[in-house]
Amino acid sequence: MKLSSLVYLDTAHQATAQQWADRFELPCVNGCSVAAAKPKELQRFLSAQCAGVGEVFVFVLDSDGLVLHAVGGESQLSIRADFHRATVTYRRKQGGGKGQMIAKAVGVRSGVYPWVLDATAGLGGDAFVLASLGCRMTLLERVPAVRALLEDGMIQARRFGVAQDAALVEVLERMTLVEADSLNYLREVSEAERPDVVYLDPMFPVRTKSAMVKKEMRVFHSLVGQDTDADGLLEAALSCARYRVVVKRPRIAPALAGPSPSHVLEGKSNRYDVYPLEKLPDGLNASSAAGMF
Repeated sequence: MKLSSLVYLDTAHQATAQQWADRFELPCVNGCSVAAAKPKELQRFLSAQCAGVGEVFVFVLDSDGLVLHAVGGESQLSIRADFHRATVTYRRKQGGGKGQMIAKAVGVRSGVYPWVLDATAGLGGDAFVLASLGCRMTLLERVPAVRALLEDGMIQARRFGVAQDAALVEVLERMTLVEADSLNYLREVSEAERPDVVYLDPMFPVRTKSAMVKKEMRVFHSLVGQDTDADGLLEAALSCARYRVVVKRPRIAPALAGPSPSHVLEGKSNRYDVYPLEKLPDGLNASSAAGMF
């Protein structure tokens, strides 16, 4: 993955844009002239910033926060971490609660809200669902660009929540983002910091027939790469977790190398391989689930 530049679309955000640009050692570009442009015009402007260098990624800071655009390849897509817009809010309030497969896999039930370490957080979608259900969440994401999107998404959601949605702020307070390599973190965590559950969603290798893969997933693969140490993550997770490890996989994907899961929860496209270590006790980390479901 190659980052080209950071473009800001409002002079009010210039200082923040410069901070992000400095973090990634990128040129900070004034894009205010295309702030109100249609998407195709914005894409042409971004492409002009990196002409001749093939597929790259460009950070854009707009009024809604930080977004990453794929530029120069066949897929012209944008990626953002979202915890407060309409679709996410609907799922938080109406999405099925403890009946969701991810909740069952992690072990959420009445009075039981485990402390979960999401060791492959990505854009934080699964972690947010679990935090919405009442789980305390520690999020690890080793790809700096993805971690930046996740960090900014949490900032934007908190800003929105303070103004309009107090229950959202409660959810976000259960989410802690840690800058660390997952494998090292799992192997070196202190006894006091061992989570109840370790949750893994390693990147699955792209299929050889690209037509079978959604273009969004191809772009994300290009951005993140493959988790070549995923099997090592499972071993480390089993040593770190107090009660269980949960691995999210595509439904037809093989299990990670190592012991077989004790049971599997399978949906239409994904499944959850569950590796219980001890029974989750009643009353575990119970917390208020205000505003949820």
